[in-house]
Amino acid sequence: MTTESIQNVTLGKEFNGLGISDAAFALFDEVGRVVGWTQTAERLVGYGAGDIVGRAATLVVPSFGAAAGTSAFVERCVAQNGWPGATAVRHRGGHLVDVSLRITALRGQDGPTRWLASLTDAGALSGDVLSGLARGPLLARAPIGVVVRDPQLRCTVTNDVMEQHDGIPADRRLGRRISESLPGAKAEALEALMRQVLQGGVAKVHEYRAWLPTAQGREHPFAWGYHCLQGSDGETVGVCVISADVTESRRMRERIDTISEASAQLGGSLDVMRTSQGLADLAVPLLADYAAVDLEQSVPFGEGPAVRLGATTGGGVPVLRRAGQASIHPGVPESPLTHGEAVPMSSTSPLAVVLRTGKPFLERHLDRPRLDGRPALAHGSHESGMHSLMVVPVRVRGALLGVVMFVRTRNPAPFQEADLLLAEELVNRAALALDNARRYAREHTAALALQRTLLPRRLSGGTAVETASRYLPADLDHGVGGDWFDVIPLSGARVAFVVGDVVGHGLHAAATMGTLRAAVRTLADMDLPPDKLLAHLDDTVQRLAEEDCDDPDPAPGAVGATCLYAVYDPATGVCSMARAGHLPPAIVDPQGHVTFPDLPPGAPLGIGLGDPFETVELELPEGSLLALYTDGLIETRDRDIEDGMHRLGTALKDPGRPLEELCTRATDTVSGQASCDDTTLLLIRTRSLPPAQQASWTLPNDETAVRSARDLAARQLTAWGLDGLGDSTKLIVSELVTNAIRHSSGPIRLCLKQHGVLTCEVSDTDTCAPRPRRARSTDENGRGLLLIAQMSRRWGSRLLPEGKVVWVEQDLPAASGSRPLSRPLQPSAT
Repeated sequence: MTTESIQNVTLGKEFNGLGISDAAFALFDEVGRVVGWTQTAERLVGYGAGDIVGRAATLVVPSFGAAAGTSAFVERCVAQNGWPGATAVRHRGGHLVDVSLRITALRGQDGPTRWLASLTDAGALSGDVLSGLARGPLLARAPIGVVVRDPQLRCTVTNDVMEQHDGIPADRRLGRRISESLPGAKAEALEALMRQVLQGGVAKVHEYRAWLPTAQGREHPFAWGYHCLQGSDGETVGVCVISADVTESRRMRERIDTISEASAQLGGSLDVMRTSQGLADLAVPLLADYAAVDLEQSVPFGEGPAVRLGATTGGGVPVLRRAGQASIHPGVPESPLTHGEAVPMSSTSPLAVVLRTGKPFLERHLDRPRLDGRPALAHGSHESGMHSLMVVPVRVRGALLGVVMFVRTRNPAPFQEADLLLAEELVNRAALALDNARRYAREHTAALALQRTLLPRRLSGGTAVETASRYLPADLDHGVGGDWFDVIPLSGARVAFVVGDVVGHGLHAAATMGTLRAAVRTLADMDLPPDKLLAHLDDTVQRLAEEDCDDPDPAPGAVGATCLYAVYDPATGVCSMARAGHLPPAIVDPQGHVTFPDLPPGAPLGIGLGDPFETVELELPEGSLLALYTDGLIETRDRDIEDGMHRLGTALKDPGRPLEELCTRATDTVSGQASCDDTTLLLIRTRSLPPAQQASWTLPNDETAVRSARDLAARQLTAWGLDGLGDSTKLIVSELVTNAIRHSSGPIRLCLKQHGVLTCEVSDTDTCAPRPRRARSTDENGRGLLLIAQMSRRWGSRLLPEGKVVWVEQDLPAASGSRPLSRPLQPSAT
């Protein structure tokens, strides 16, 4: 600005946009003594003006060391690590405080006589990176203007930069008040402000706007800071005026505001690739003309442990894959890589250097582009005009997720330290979103693997049914749910089916599903009817919920589930089923008529309402189709359940088709839509047990029944070509019928079934389940069940409305040569 233009200065309100009022200032002489002190310096190091003024600067700045003077100290710092730089000052309490130190040479009428030291607490600055970036010229090493005035407001020392800011030459400033150098009302207002600082001792910062000759008529924003200087006895010795250009600071603040607003959107997705692309889109053109996000190859899928910082020092660098890229040029000509492709690199490329060190890389001027370590790509980057490069590691919680590359092509300005700090802040914010997405992907993968492990790998319905199934996990945004299904072979050729859905998603739901599936299998082995089984399962879910409440670590979700359990008997064609808040099954008869039976709904498991579950029996002709499913199959975001049930029924109308084809037809209606829940479908086609493969007799409850039972069983096995099982079967029948005579009073029923195994069943009116016991050497009985256990494949019992049935299974010979009869043998007269 010119001397005349200062008359048009617009004095703004007081503010601290640059952090000038927080910076500590001290005035040194040429030999390194402190000659001026400020209140902010006292707050930083604990020394008051009376304690430090007149003493050597080494008292608070140990790095002064044995330097001959302030000039020598500055020259040494510049030679060692550039200037300004980081150092440590000694607090009055004895501890060291990390600071950012800058020393500015000031000259008076007789040449250089004073040095102004500005110190900023590095800890406070690092605690707020964005505020630190926005503090602009003072803390980003841009030129600052300095004027020191005595209590009469006469200029004693100044630097050359001040003339560039206000247009007043040093010879017209030194020894004069501002109103003498530039008379006018604005000068008097500035002097009144300085007098307030001298009287109150409190630093003030004001914004003002002026016009520089190089600004082409545009207003230029500056900031003036006023600090009271104190002498050895605490008296006021002058005022220090700091002038800083806030143009770049304002630009930085606008970019910071944009990053703050836009980066919040990065956490809106739990998809790693989508978040990476969002980061690249945000970086261009805000920071760069081209940006690429490359992640360690396991990150997008959440597989394997994260790469720890420093882990690549002794070996090769991790494999990176392109996760996102953006450019100001259409088609992203800077790189031929597409999403998901491996990023080739040489051991000396900037990417490899960052991966090994875990530190950001800045190359202001690219003489020979080394991007991606590939000659072809280097040639392409040269053609696109790449001239400045930054590479920032994506790191979080000590883990290295990848790197982000920033390149300038059209923008002629090279990257600076401030750009690197801003890029680090952007990447650090995105790293949290990427880490959340990575952790979610890892949990989703683990939950999916757990669920697939817990779900049946092979469905076995024996000779009773033919089965097929489909399981489609939910989309990534919602996570794996708690769907499960199972087919459980039971005694007597019967088979049980179950389908359920646990509340919630993720590992917790998958683990709960595994617990309930195991519980159902255990309860099914007890041959409980559907309503009793659901009642026991409801108790299990409630206990799980109580355990979660007692856990000091809160559970990630509520415990609850819906379930449908059914048992089909091929000997009678009867299917018994009950449900606990689950959707009703779809039943398709051999002619293709679809029905959804109106079963009592029952309360979901774990609710604790106490309402009993109800079992309903349905007769299913041979060849009927039974469909058990979860709500993900019939309910979508844009369609209700009734519409979904209609679509399912339409897909199943041709029950004679192969079950795998029907599964595909039924799930195709939802496979193309984004589902918020898992999709599970279990199809069962019923078969009947032919009369020729089963035989049953009613026996009197007396001693003659044992011999009759043995004879009938032996003759039936001969008819079936199973003579090899005759001896063992006669012994089993004798023991079971003897126990029935001993413990019951009504008629006894004997039944043999041939269905992949040979099953022998004896029914009586007693409701007490038999229990094996260890007989003593002197006991005459008590060994029958132990003998049965040794001779059979498995055995057990189940309750009936009129008593119980004890069953025993034996493996059929490899080549039985069975010859089924058209009807069972009749008992002989006794």
